[in-house]
Amino acid sequence: MEKQQYIEAGKIVNTHGVAGEVKIEVWLDSPQFLRRFPRVFINGTEKKLLSGKVQKSFLIAKLEGVDDVNAAMTLKGKTIAVDRNDVRLPRGTFFVQDILGASVVDENGTEIGKLTDVLERPAHNIYVVQGEEEHLIPAVPEFILKTDAEAGVITVHLIEGM
Repeated sequence: MEKQQYIEAGKIVNTHGVAGEVKIEVWLDSPQFLRRFPRVFINGTEKKLLSGKVQKSFLIAKLEGVDDVNAAMTLKGKTIAVDRNDVRLPRGTFFVQDILGASVVDENGTEIGKLTDVLERPAHNIYVVQGEEEHLIPAVPEFILKTDAEAGVITVHLIEGM
């Protein structure tokens, strides 16, 4: 599976103050994770991330070239992306988009289907697998035995009713 260079990371939902800061709804693991990136991309245009502070599940960010509330207002509603080359993920972790479309197999190697969606829920994510029928599989170690994002294969343990 080919990895996309740019990862959608969030959406600018509002301005913050009068100095051009923006409030970003973060789609990655956490606002702290997004704050680690040196730059973001808005409609393909690079903007340096000059500062960022966490406010609940949002990141209040100061972007290069956005110096007042009017400039910040023009960004409201825009999706921001990050370059995957700007961060090193811990071993064994991956971006969700890197496993979408992966083959899902059981312990015996029998293909169940393809991962079509990941539903984010408070307790844990749920993998939506489409094959002959749809399977909803909790993304917990009891059911997700191995994820090989490079090869595009997820090995699962199914129980009756999944």
